Amino acid sequence: MTIDAGHWLQAAGALTAVLLLLGLTARGLRAGRPGQRAGRRLALQEVLAVDTRRRLLLLRCDGREVLVLTGGGQDVVLGWLAEGAPPVRVPSP
Repeated sequence: MTIDAGHWLQAAGALTAVLLLLGLTARGLRAGRPGQRAGRRLALQEVLAVDTRRRLLLLRCDGREVLVLTGGGQDVVLGWLAEGAPPVRVPSP
């Protein structure tokens, strides 16, 4: 049983269309992140896994940023960052 070139082209076209739709869907989901909508007061800026249980969260509330450590015995507010301060760049080891 052989498959002619027309079937190969049709299969390749269908595969291309499916991959294109998946790519567009992924891009749309990234662009519409929750917490980034206008009129919201609270947004999750960044998450860093400290270990398997704990997470360090950078939250933005009313234009200010706060660091929160979650997942241990209790959640801890580490502190508010200075408003308008430039981010500090820490070099990688």
